[in-house]
Amino acid sequence: MPWHYHPLLKLGVGEHMLSELCGKPGVGEHMLCEFGFCCARCRLMVHKKCASLFDIPEITHPLHARHSLKLLTQGPPDYTNPVCHVCGKHPGNFLYHCDICKFNVDMVCAIDTHQQHSFTRVALSKMKVHEHTLTLTPRLISFICDACGEKGDHSPYVCLQFQCELMFFHQECARLPRVIQVNRHDYRVSYTYPLGPGDWKCEVCLDEIDWSYGAYSCSICPSYALHSRCATRDDVCDWVELDGVPEEVEDYSPFKMNDDNTITHFAHEHNLSLNKDAMALEESILCEACVRPIGSNAFYNCSDCSFLLHETCANLPKKKRHFLCPRPLTLWHNRDDTGTTCRACVQMCCEGFMYIDGDGDRFDLLCTSITLPFIHGSHPHPLIYLIEGPDDGIKTCQNCDGPVYEGFLGCIKCNYYLDFHCATLPLTVSLHRFYKHPLTLCYGEKASGKCKYWCDICEGETDPEKWFYTSDCGATLHIYCVLGHVRYPKPGGKSRDDLELVFNNKSTRPLCNNCHFRCPAPFFIVIEKELYCSYYCFLRTQMKASSIGCAAIRPPWVDNADMHW
Repeated sequence: MPWHYHPLLKLGVGEHMLSELCGKPGVGEHMLCEFGFCCARCRLMVHKKCASLFDIPEITHPLHARHSLKLLTQGPPDYTNPVCHVCGKHPGNFLYHCDICKFNVDMVCAIDTHQQHSFTRVALSKMKVHEHTLTLTPRLISFICDACGEKGDHSPYVCLQFQCELMFFHQECARLPRVIQVNRHDYRVSYTYPLGPGDWKCEVCLDEIDWSYGAYSCSICPSYALHSRCATRDDVCDWVELDGVPEEVEDYSPFKMNDDNTITHFAHEHNLSLNKDAMALEESILCEACVRPIGSNAFYNCSDCSFLLHETCANLPKKKRHFLCPRPLTLWHNRDDTGTTCRACVQMCCEGFMYIDGDGDRFDLLCTSITLPFIHGSHPHPLIYLIEGPDDGIKTCQNCDGPVYEGFLGCIKCNYYLDFHCATLPLTVSLHRFYKHPLTLCYGEKASGKCKYWCDICEGETDPEKWFYTSDCGATLHIYCVLGHVRYPKPGGKSRDDLELVFNNKSTRPLCNNCHFRCPAPFFIVIEKELYCSYYCFLRTQMKASSIGCAAIRPPWVDNADMHW
């Protein structure tokens, strides 16, 4: 090829081959190529249709109709701003250029418009955010987008109608849907321009909303509003346009009421009767949903078997919207006594109720009970839900120092972050095998250099500046030693088909086959008569990995013994 220095090899194109020029797969919505070209020395990959454009050294492009554009293969000239005037990205070595206007358009924008598959059209009409036709201005120009109120620096869509006084829109904001369903609210929200006078605050990021620009609001809840960019985040909504779509009324009730005291619950085949007697049941009698002791709370019980539910757990909605997933979650009962992992806190749940989405991701009841903004005793400011990728820098949990990624809770202003495991730690815990009084979660404290804290369970040192549990008598205990690593432990429960949970309630604590320390957690794992203090110790013996799990739930004595997971 005259536009490349090395020989190119012809090869078949699959859906995983991304062209260096268009950045898209060869098989998919935008292109269908039987083969492409590859340079073994430069690792350059080009689709056949992309390569065909190099046969046309000069084009007339609708995004710059005044002059023709010439093909350049050595990058943008030094006298130009080295970005594409349409999308604002660096064009790489291949681009079309106008030397009169110093105008650059990269191959992605050129190919899209040339093949009429582009999202970058010269004019847009009948858009949801504006009633007039919007015209693309392919220039590097600073502006404030009227749809979202944020700054832009390249190629806005502009309304040229006199009465609109030159309104500007980001390319992506020009296509905002009119009516959407967000996972933070029970009702639909609709785009409004302008939002209107008032002290508005975004329910996603908690920042103020400039009412003179566009935003999403709820017609039923007059104070509910969201920034346009926040409302259309991938983790907040699914971008499905609901304008004109009738809203279906769904019954989310988990049971059918038979009479004042009897229900038929979806999770059980027999009728359940309500018991409101204020008698405290034995600690071993557990709720099937939250796997916590029934205690003296009102509960539903089955007269035919041992199935019991707290009254509050029985009323958990069969479907709910939650910020952890852009789609509705469905209540699910793990009936098989086998473990699964919560997607949010990455803790195993042996039994009980969980919420599940359409992709099979599961979330436990504690994580799905969190509402935003989240108020936590460890920080004076409300915490919001954040999702950041690997390019956003490494952030660590304030408590366990483990890395937080994908989804976590945090205060951006203070750089304060919590993973879901630490954010959902119980404030008080009853640990009758050691203490008669409840243990209280302490968020760390400053101690003098000579003062040392020791865990009364594992007898290892406790870092006073990290979170720990404490009692009225001044004892300090590691979080792991108190709670273990399973969210809903149950005697005889299984974290996997062949892994059985055994409560650690004997006078002598067993030795772990992996770390060779006494098992301090409330339970340990038995598999083929071998004992492990945690699921992660078992995994290490199986996978020979150097790091499994997260720092939040690894046994503290491992660090004390200078052992590395």
